[in-house]
Amino acid sequence: MAEIRVKAEIAGSVWKILVQPGEAVAAEDSLMLLESMKMEIPVAAPKAGTLLEWRVAEGEAVAEGDVVAIMRG
Repeated sequence: MAEIRVKAEIAGSVWKILVQPGEAVAAEDSLMLLESMKMEIPVAAPKAGTLLEWRVAEGEAVAEGDVVAIMRG
């Protein structure tokens, strides 16, 4: 199984983390929500796998392209 880096597709603030490390997710499942321009933008799993770790915390600002989580898929 390969390591998958999950990246933010838009700059914003981490509004809510939806999945905890160790949880299995399907491709396109929402992992977290970013708040950007007063909108909630979901960050989806690029592939099915298991979330290994978060690289961000709720309330933290992220830039477009930042790695926000590591998965194994």
